[in-house]
Amino acid sequence: MPAFFLPFFDASVGLKRSANFLVRARIAACASLAVLTLAAGQAQAFGLDDVAAKARQRSEAPWREASHAVPAELAKMSYDDYRDIRFNAASTLWRVDKLPYEANFFHVGRHGDSVRIHEITTDGIKHLPYDPATFNFGKNKLSPQTWGDLGHGGVRFFSHLNSPSYKDELVVFTGATYFRALGAGQRYGLSARGLAVDTVGGGKEEFPRFTDFWLEKPAADAKQLTVYALMDSERMTGAYRFDITPGEQTTTQVQARIFMRPAATSGNSAPVATLGIAPLTSMFFSGENQPRPGDFRPEVHDSDGLMMATGDGEWLWRPLQNPSATVTTSFSMKSLKGFGLMQRDRSFASYEDTEARYELRPSAWVTPVGDWGPGRVELLQFNTPDETHDNVAAYWVPEKMPAPGQSLDIAWQISWQGKNPQLPPNGWATQSRRGFGFSKPGTDLTGQVQFIVDFAGPALDTLPEDAKVEAVSSANANGRVLESLAYKNPVTGAWRMALRVQRLNPAQPVELRAFLKHDNHTVSETWTNLITP
Repeated sequence: MPAFFLPFFDASVGLKRSANFLVRARIAACASLAVLTLAAGQAQAFGLDDVAAKARQRSEAPWREASHAVPAELAKMSYDDYRDIRFNAASTLWRVDKLPYEANFFHVGRHGDSVRIHEITTDGIKHLPYDPATFNFGKNKLSPQTWGDLGHGGVRFFSHLNSPSYKDELVVFTGATYFRALGAGQRYGLSARGLAVDTVGGGKEEFPRFTDFWLEKPAADAKQLTVYALMDSERMTGAYRFDITPGEQTTTQVQARIFMRPAATSGNSAPVATLGIAPLTSMFFSGENQPRPGDFRPEVHDSDGLMMATGDGEWLWRPLQNPSATVTTSFSMKSLKGFGLMQRDRSFASYEDTEARYELRPSAWVTPVGDWGPGRVELLQFNTPDETHDNVAAYWVPEKMPAPGQSLDIAWQISWQGKNPQLPPNGWATQSRRGFGFSKPGTDLTGQVQFIVDFAGPALDTLPEDAKVEAVSSANANGRVLESLAYKNPVTGAWRMALRVQRLNPAQPVELRAFLKHDNHTVSETWTNLITP
């Protein structure tokens, strides 16, 4: 059963939408055996262990906050002025080699967050310093030749994702430990992070940041792209390897080795309250369960629900909300099979936004590699006044936290999914609506809330109209289920659940669970919802 609590999170501190978010090499078979052996040995001379050695060494030294100083003329630029700085296409990394992947870089921003970028080749490791000649500064009148090696603001990669004749953006790393990727035909939406620290439950949220990237130069026939990153923060450091494979569902395979700083080197003596593994960050402004009056668009969101699969075989679905006050919900389990922030509704008619194209925003499904043991999926939602801010985060919190001076090896895969997303094997909610239809004058609905939820899936679609499908529902101590019905929608063929609940104390939340059952068999995922105070 999920647990809920209501910490009041400062939205100005965390989870803000970053602007402009954005292979292992296989040696050609035609090479001679001697060249093949030499090249393979050189290409593999750098790996996760090398980054981990740097992370461990850094964790044993006193933490120092990175300098964010930038040249005065850069610091004075407006947001629009900064947007006028573009990378020169002719300087794109690996373009002249006609390789299957290319890379270019973001310029350092006004606030000075920068990363160092290195290239891994068969000839060794090469630092790629800041070069003003690789940028077009537009209408800005600047003197970048005097700035020295600023580093870069981030990196993005391109591949033949949608066309053999053109390379589209595939994955972007920029800001803290944020990254996001695209599958074929998708538009950028939600993001992932390398790590979340004290997003809730502690003091101020800590934002680890990638300080260095190593880009492995791909072979001419490379099927995936490999990137390494070094992470630093007040109470931890980390080494990361990302293997990115493009496709209808682009996947990012993540290996992480996290070193908790000993107390003597930490910049923060407070214990870590929540270490969020495989964090996802998204936006929910309005939806079918929470329409926005005055907006011609029926729904506005990058994700519409949190889906989870437990090691016990239960699938859960929690529709997202844009709450008036910050809400954190946790779902404890003995083991995890997967979780994700999903964009299930993929119909243009659900959004009617010809510019944002929310129906093309990806879902992100996280699959643990190996057994992560017991813990909880934590969901944070806070109010956003518009669609330009992320207000949703989900991540895994292990039951056993590494102590200061200890390390944690962990791996996971993120599938950036489109029209064929991960779904439960039997049935799933296709829409969740809240509200009442016609009521006779004088009907007292004080304190009552009604949900209409439609379900579909292979276990439901073949059932006849007169099948005995039962809606099994429950509420916590602050709610009383007044009505729980299941029936087949004669228009769509979906099975519909009508759930009416009495809230006993309006100042307290109501936690709901419901699923469909037929002949003592569960035929749907568990739909869960929180009625907020």
